Amino acid sequence: MDLGRITNAYTPAHNAGPVFYLMIGFKILNNKNGIALFVVLWLIALLAVIVGEFSHAMRTEINITRNFKESTEGYYIALAGINRAVAELLAREYSKPELFPSEEKTDETEWRTGADIAPVDFGTGAYKVTITNESGKININKAAKNMLMMLLNSFDIDENEKDIITDSILDWRDKDNLHHLNGVEDDYYQSLDPPYECKDADFDSVEELLLVKGVTEEIFYGGLESMVTIYSETGNININAASEKMLLSIPGMTETAAQEIINYRSEQEIKSISELNDIMDPEIYLRIKSYTSLKMSPFYAIESFGGVTGSSIKEGVGALIKIDTASDKGYRMIRWTDYVEDQFVF
Repeated sequence: MDLGRITNAYTPAHNAGPVFYLMIGFKILNNKNGIALFVVLWLIALLAVIVGEFSHAMRTEINITRNFKESTEGYYIALAGINRAVAELLAREYSKPELFPSEEKTDETEWRTGADIAPVDFGTGAYKVTITNESGKININKAAKNMLMMLLNSFDIDENEKDIITDSILDWRDKDNLHHLNGVEDDYYQSLDPPYECKDADFDSVEELLLVKGVTEEIFYGGLESMVTIYSETGNININAASEKMLLSIPGMTETAAQEIINYRSEQEIKSISELNDIMDPEIYLRIKSYTSLKMSPFYAIESFGGVTGSSIKEGVGALIKIDTASDKGYRMIRWTDYVEDQFVF
């Protein structure tokens, strides 16, 4: 169809207006070739939309499948890290280096509490493991008031709040209905919405602290959670296992001294309390030594993060185990946790 001819045939002497162009449109539409052209154009546009949607759906499915694959691989790589850590702890505990023949040793990493364990290549990726011991925490079922007060030293709360929290912890775990000076019993908890009773028994988990008067989520998740346990024995704080926040709670400790301890034990285990005298200011050593010990608990907490090389997806696994000679495996699994750590980087 010659559009030039159609235009010439309908060009008036004066300037063309809307009516003129509408007449041209009708002329084209009345032509069979023009109708076919419009149909073809609409079909092409429709196919383009369909193809675009299909391509988007396929990309989405591919990404979901890839992410699921990398997530699954990362999880089992992290699981390998847990198994490796358990085996290393058993070899160390039972003095059985044959668990790892020399030809299987790929590095000189010392798998222990406080050590900075380097990432380990495994399969298509790598895992990063951290080992801690419950002896670096305070047992909330057995600690005396002075130890509970010490626990709160590293938090920005006043002395009255500390008294309320410590006395309320003591009231929560004791078996009577008599409250300490700053503590509370059933009468307080029954006035809450919803109401509940004071337990008057040992804590079954550290999360129970959130039910105790004065223990806010800000305090609990702001560090208290990692400083308390229900598994370690009563006693001083294991200097090889304590977190930085736990170290800072010790009366007389400074941030500099705490960092010196962490740096030292990342390279080698502290084998004698007197070594602290060489690590830090002697005056600080004299102030803190009565609160510290080197005695390990049979309870170890292990965290392992795994991921495929080149992937941003990382999976995490946590386990609390107890070294137990009475067990056929040499240990017992106490607690298992699955979680994701988005910010973890190898």
